[in-house]
Amino acid sequence: MATLVLGAAGAAIGGSIGGAILGVSAATIGGFVGSTIGSVVDSWIVSSLAPTQRIEGPRLDSLRITSSTEGAVIPRVYGRMRMGGNIIWATDFREETKTTTQGGGKGGGGGGKVKTTEYLYYASFAVALCEGPITGIGRIWADGKLLNTAGITWRWYPGDETQTADPFIAATMGAASTPAYRGTAYVVFEDLPLGNFGNRLPQLSFEVFRPLADPDTAEGLTQAVTMIPASGEFTYATTGIRKGSGGAQTPENLNALSDTADMVVALDRLQAMAPKVKSVSLVVAWFGNDLRAGDCKVRPGVEVSAKSTTPASWSVNGVSRANAHLVSRDDQDRPVYGGTPADFAVIQAIKEMKARGLRVTFYPFILMDVPPGNTLPNPYSDNAAETGQPAFPWRGRITCSPAAGYTGSVDKTAAAASQVADFFGSASPSDFAISGETVSWIGAPGDWGLRRMVLHYAHLCAAAGGVDAFLIGTEMRGLTTIRSGASTYPAVQAIRDLAADVRSILGAGTDISYAADWSEYFGHQPGDGSGDVFFHLDPLWADPEIDFVGIDNYMPLSDWRDGFEHLDAAEGWPAIYDRAYLQKNIAGGEGFDWFYASETDRAAQVRTPITDGVYGEPWVFRYKDLWNWWS
Repeated sequence: MATLVLGAAGAAIGGSIGGAILGVSAATIGGFVGSTIGSVVDSWIVSSLAPTQRIEGPRLDSLRITSSTEGAVIPRVYGRMRMGGNIIWATDFREETKTTTQGGGKGGGGGGKVKTTEYLYYASFAVALCEGPITGIGRIWADGKLLNTAGITWRWYPGDETQTADPFIAATMGAASTPAYRGTAYVVFEDLPLGNFGNRLPQLSFEVFRPLADPDTAEGLTQAVTMIPASGEFTYATTGIRKGSGGAQTPENLNALSDTADMVVALDRLQAMAPKVKSVSLVVAWFGNDLRAGDCKVRPGVEVSAKSTTPASWSVNGVSRANAHLVSRDDQDRPVYGGTPADFAVIQAIKEMKARGLRVTFYPFILMDVPPGNTLPNPYSDNAAETGQPAFPWRGRITCSPAAGYTGSVDKTAAAASQVADFFGSASPSDFAISGETVSWIGAPGDWGLRRMVLHYAHLCAAAGGVDAFLIGTEMRGLTTIRSGASTYPAVQAIRDLAADVRSILGAGTDISYAADWSEYFGHQPGDGSGDVFFHLDPLWADPEIDFVGIDNYMPLSDWRDGFEHLDAAEGWPAIYDRAYLQKNIAGGEGFDWFYASETDRAAQVRTPITDGVYGEPWVFRYKDLWNWWS
């Protein structure tokens, strides 16, 4: 109606004015303007008079529980198991409403308002799992899908005989009416949103940890472990790290659970599955690039040279990502190693382990980044004339060049001592700037010796509040057996000097040692036909700054072959897993009673007895004979 009235009025007004604009009469223009205004007025009137449409979502009148069974058997779990549970307590649902309004004709849209009301439901409940006590809960699945527990309030009870009632249940039911469910492991959820599960309690299953109670098991006997992989730029961080920016961010260290750092998950599961563990060795790697001691640089490395991460960036020893060693890549352009763990992540890991009551041993590690197809001179060749070193070798192969036993070797010369000195470098404790938990290098820019790495971590461990033990080197057999004279071992003295400097940083409260390879700790038999036997590490073990003998022990415990046509089976042993068989080889078998003189002998099981006919001291050649070596 307003459209007709105002259109006619506009035409009349325009006609009274007269004339034309661009050939269009004033009456026509007036009618158009009036009609437009009238249309808006009509829309407003219609929308005002039209009733509001109300849309309501589904609403519940009771909570549907789909997994509660009276009289159900309480399971008994051993080890790690994924299992469902039984609802033992639940509140009625809690309802929230969410109302939104749309429409109303504003701007000429016409029509009435649409008011939509949604009903949101939350439930609080408890799920009994199994007989206790358990030691941990890992992942949780809801309707078969991994449940993201971020933002969900939940907790678990181990099911021991001293656990108290859940405070939320007690507040709801009253303390006098709330059982503690002693002897039963259970989980409590508070206000779990039900919208994603069809407004019902989902079918839940849990990863439950309950190690064997028998103390004569691996779980019951293991008291110390090594934390690896030693590499991974944010592997040891206890807070979530993400790469990228804006909406394109992806997690760096949230692989096991979406809301918990991998390091924390690893420690949770360690303590859940091996509750007797008291000590952890934290292994952290830098990268060596050459088997020739005089040419080898030891540097922190990264996987990629450019990466944006939040809330923290990678830095080690004050070295930025752009200036770090870039680790080699494989034929699919993937890094062959993870990068050196960031300094802040190492500090977080140390603090986390100490907060859990664990003893921490810091273990510096050298990964050799010598890629396939390299053209480096091979020290294990006559005059080091062979081109190409073995790919990604063991750090224990770092040695003088040419190595002992090869033509032109510098072993037993002053040149050997010079190469060893170059490998260790000249870093001193004062070459580092300490600011809170940040340790930066202020020494000579080109000094990438082992001392820089080790002293950096001594300062970093001190910044983290200290560690229980610190290793100043590991498995450097090729270095410690280098001689600058007939019986002078310069690397051994360099390790002793390094121990004294580490002591000056960490103090008397930290045990310090060197982790010798199992083939290195007890002595050096040059194998040059001289028949010499040197206890080359004895000055190190006797040093006042060395607190214990460290051995990376990989001594063989069996010589079992496939089938039963071999010597150990012929002796009557039933299987490689037989405990008595393995125990016998702790101080017996290979490395104690006999050895293989060659790979051919090993293949044919031709065993040569270990003897010492002249002096009657065969223990000097028995690397398994720790008792006599120590005595």
